[in-house]
Parts: sequence; structure tokens; C-alpha cells
Amino acid sequence: MDDLKILVVDDESRMRKLVKDFLTKDGYIVLEAEDGQQALDMFYGDKEIALIILDVMMPKRDGWEVCREIRETSKVPIIMLTAKSEERDELLGFELGVDEYISKPFSPKILAARVSAILRRTNQSLANEVMEQGGIVIDKIAHSVKVDGKEIDLSYKEFELLSYFFENKGVALSREKILNNVWNYDYFGDARTIDTHVKKLRSKLGDRGEAIKTIWGMGYKFEV
Repeated sequence: MDDLKILVVDDESRMRKLVKDFLTKDGYIVLEAEDGQQALDMFYGDKEIALIILDVMMPKRDGWEVCREIRETSKVPIIMLTAKSEERDELLGFELGVDEYISKPFSPKILAARVSAILRRTNQSLANEVMEQGGIVIDKIAHSVKVDGKEIDLSYKEFELLSYFFENKGVALSREKILNNVWNYDYFGDARTIDTHVKKLRSKLGDRGEAIKTIWGMGYKFEV
């Protein structure tokens, strides 16, 4: 994880320093931006940024605008910070392609753990493996998914979730098990995160999305 660059975007200097101190201890290079426009300028100017921690409420351009623009050209992992905890804000974040969503106040240790989990999964050495199930093809090296020969655009987390379903075809998976394995940490929240991602994933897979079966009261099973 050494030397990986993380961009921390928040208009509160105290918050940036708090996050930077924790991440620097873990060996990351931390860049700071105090508003949305500065964040975009820094992101476009540095192709080595591996992850973005992005506040919602900022001057000039807010976090939603920044996320929306970055997602037009990049799948860099984004963790969204917000002082709000309303469901519609969280769902909007997932719609825009946010990988993690954390409400303030939060534990810096938990944030650091989530950063580590995302980057570990993003940068781990993957075997040259192409998996195919029921018309869906996953190429882990290219980080691409094709449905009936047509490539579809998945967020980082949607790709990881679909890969996990592939690797556990026919196995009944509880929401807790999915969270622990796909998110790779103890998730302090409810199952809405899983349900939101599954709904979005099914939609992008079209008719093939029917392979993701709901097991009422428990979780999901991938079956073709």
C-alpha cells in the first residue's frame, strides 16, 4: 500500500488533517483539496490518484457534481463523506457510482480500514481469469463485464459483487456474509447497502439479472 495516492476533499481543514494523519500512518501519500473545483483540477492533473475521499457539502462545486464528472471518465474508487444520513442522499451516492458512503461523525480508524479494504481489492494481483456464466462474462484483468457479447458499465463495487456471486454460484449467501466478503470489513449498518447494489446490478444485467435470486429473510443466490 506504500506510496499510493489518496485525494482528500473537504472544506474543513481540521477534517482534512484528521483523515490525513491516519492515512499517512498507514503509508499513503495524501493530497488535499478544499473545494470541488480544486479537487477536479488535482484529479485531472495527477493520473496516479488511487482513491478519493469526497465530502458532499463544499463551496464552488459540491461532492455530487465532482463525483458525477469523475465517473464520466474514471472508475477510481470514491468514498463519500456527508453530515446527512437521509436515505435519499445515500441512494443518490450509489446511483452516481460511489463505492462507500460514510456519515459524519465517523471513526477515523473505520475510515482507514475501509480505505485499506478497497485498495487491497483494487490493487491485488489477479490471475488472468475470465469467468462465464449464463451469457455473462467477467474479465478480472480488464475489469470488464459483457452480457451476451455487449460490454456493460459497472461501478467498482458492482463488479466486486458480481464476481463474488460468480465465485459462489448456487450458494445461499446471507447479507452479512456478502458484506463481510465484498466490502471486506465489519459493516456497521443495515442491509440496505446490499439491496441497493443488487437492484442496480440486476438492472444493468438486463434479462440476465434474473440469475440473482432473492432468498427472502436471508439474502441472495446466483443461479443460472
